[in-house]
Order: sequence, then structure tokens, then C-alpha cells
Amino acid sequence: MPKKLFEFHTHSPQETEEVGAALGKVLAPGTVVAYRGDLGAGKTAFTRGLARGLGCAEPVTSPTYTIVHEHLSGRMPLFHFDMYRLRSAQDLWDIGWEDYLDRGGVCAVEWSENVAEALEDPIMVTICATGPQDRQILIEGGERLACVVL
Repeated sequence: MPKKLFEFHTHSPQETEEVGAALGKVLAPGTVVAYRGDLGAGKTAFTRGLARGLGCAEPVTSPTYTIVHEHLSGRMPLFHFDMYRLRSAQDLWDIGWEDYLDRGGVCAVEWSENVAEALEDPIMVTICATGPQDRQILIEGGERLACVVL
């Protein structure tokens, strides 16, 4: 199946969150959302919106030092990972990645390039700064994104 691609241009962190919220409203259990983007690009802002779209009430912050934050109050769980400190897919398996996949939630993975070989058919979200507050957001994916309309 061909990959589907959406492109958005935002002009504030709030607009970036809105794009994330729109995606969160249509995701199915078991979806992996893999982020690419430089430090400060807006990955956590996007995840705040994703959480809101899933109905999660907890505050969303970067899990840099804890590897994963669990948000369980929405229509399905959100597991927010930061793979910056991991060096390989083996590190991901060592922290119980398969257990998170089996729990029927959404796994949002910052710094996904560090563990790319462990991510099967993720929805890829690439966020690039195009100005001080401006962002280009590309959302692409295979099967899980084929029927999504944002």
C-alpha cells in the first residue's frame, strides 16, 4: 500500500499542538508514532496535542530522563518515549518495548532514529523549524495512516 503524506505549516506551539490533537483523535490502538526533528523542533508540543486528541488529562512533558511517561486517562493509553539516551534497538527491547506494544495504546517515540530498526510500520512525524515559531510538519505512513483524514 502506498504511503500517505500530510504537510502542515504552523506558526506557534499552539498550532503545532492542534495538528497533534487532530492526529490523536483518529489513531487506533497499537499505533507507533515516530518523531524526527532537531532539539527544540516541537516534538513535545506535538505530543501535548496528541495526548489531548486521545483525551488524556495529565500534563505532557519530555521524558528525557525517565525514557517513558505513561498517560492513562484518555480513550486509550499514550506511552511517550524519549530515545535520545538509547543507542540501539536492543536498548529498547531491554526496557520492555514489546510490553508497551501489547497494552493497546499509542506509542509516541521522540528520537526514533536511535531505534528505527525496532519500529514496525510507524506513522512518521517530521518537524522542522522554518522560523523562530514556524514549523513544517510532515506526517507519513503506510497502513495505519491510509484511511486517516486530517
